[in-house]
Amino acid sequence: MESAVKIPLSERFNFRVIIFVGVIALLVGYPVYVLVREQVSGGVRSAGGGYTQVNLKALGNFEFDNSNGTINDVPAKWRELDGKKLVLEGEIYAPNEASDEIHRFELVYNIQKCCFNGPPKVQERVFCIVPDGKTAQYVSGTARVKGTLHINVKSDMGKINALYVLDVHSVEPAG
Repeated sequence: MESAVKIPLSERFNFRVIIFVGVIALLVGYPVYVLVREQVSGGVRSAGGGYTQVNLKALGNFEFDNSNGTINDVPAKWRELDGKKLVLEGEIYAPNEASDEIHRFELVYNIQKCCFNGPPKVQERVFCIVPDGKTAQYVSGTARVKGTLHINVKSDMGKINALYVLDVHSVEPAG
């Protein structure tokens, strides 16, 4: 009668393979999780403290006629954000500011990460205004901007030049 020989755990499992499979699962799983989370939430989710986190790319992802567009051409889910406190992440574009203390700027999605379709369209920009007497620190790279959103079609000489305006509460590096 043969006795059963117990094989050591180290010979039954190859821990290096398990660790390798785990790392690959994380590298593939996390981006899939982020993609699914954005699809399920539609780019809008609670950020705590009375703020709503909005995906800046999703906010501008619709067709809008920059000559004849109206507020009704903005999807209802975005119009519902009018007057709400939001958190947006994007790149600061401040062409009229000469120092790191900024008063007005545009927040845009990072074009280098997505597409090369030229400058952002009017619905892909959020015009940010820091309250009088205050300034915000310029952030290189991705910035997290908190503020109150106002949605209104503003035009000049037959061309719509602003759709989203944010009264800035704070600006900080994203991360």
